[in-house]
Amino acid sequence: MAIDWNRRTCARKGHVTYAPDDPRLRVRLHAGTALGEVWRCLRCGDFVLGEPHGSGPAADAPLVPRGKVLRDLFILRCLAVERAARGVFVVLVAVAVWRFSNSENAVRRLFDEYLDVFRPVFRHFHYDLDHSPVVGSLQRAFGYRHSTLLLVAALLLAYALIELVEAVGLWYAKRWAEYLTVVSTSVFLPLEIYELGEHISWVKIATLVVNILAVLYIALAKRLFGLRGGRRAYDAERHSASLLEVTRSAGTPG
Repeated sequence: MAIDWNRRTCARKGHVTYAPDDPRLRVRLHAGTALGEVWRCLRCGDFVLGEPHGSGPAADAPLVPRGKVLRDLFILRCLAVERAARGVFVVLVAVAVWRFSNSENAVRRLFDEYLDVFRPVFRHFHYDLDHSPVVGSLQRAFGYRHSTLLLVAALLLAYALIELVEAVGLWYAKRWAEYLTVVSTSVFLPLEIYELGEHISWVKIATLVVNILAVLYIALAKRLFGLRGGRRAYDAERHSASLLEVTRSAGTPG
């Protein structure tokens, strides 16, 4: 069953009506009822009781996102939520690294104590903690200098900031955020592919696939970097929709 993005959005945000100066269009958008005058919604096409939200030349009618544009906005906001969640997670990791850098010796002693406790337990299940990749990575981390750990925390915070800025920009469908998302995501794709070659996991595969699809979708759908006519075609498409919105809602040929 196909989603009616127009009615779905009107149900959440309300209808948008407009009274054009052209009487031929005006009469198609307006009707009188026993309850009062009604105006046709520029988004979903339904008639709405009450005064119009605006009036003037048809060319000045508000640009009301409809159909495919609303679908694209929904996808962008899903990506925005994913970027925001990732940004918050990276911030927490950065804080953990910073706190670890200030209490490295205490954490190392605690780690060694717990390792001694759990070593026999894991050995019972035929798992050698002394040769565990995770344990080895943690032990190597204890050898890092304080300045190195602070640098790692700073880099993680910078990365988290980029993710959070992307999230805000994508939520509001800003074009600069679309460029930022494509560039920043593409930069890390080689690293993700390299990590996948080192150790394959479904999480890494899913993350790589999502990032590749996000880059392709945003670049093509939003006509970035000159694709599909570039910015000129993108603006022309939206400008055309703005000029024809009232005409289309009125049922006259564009």
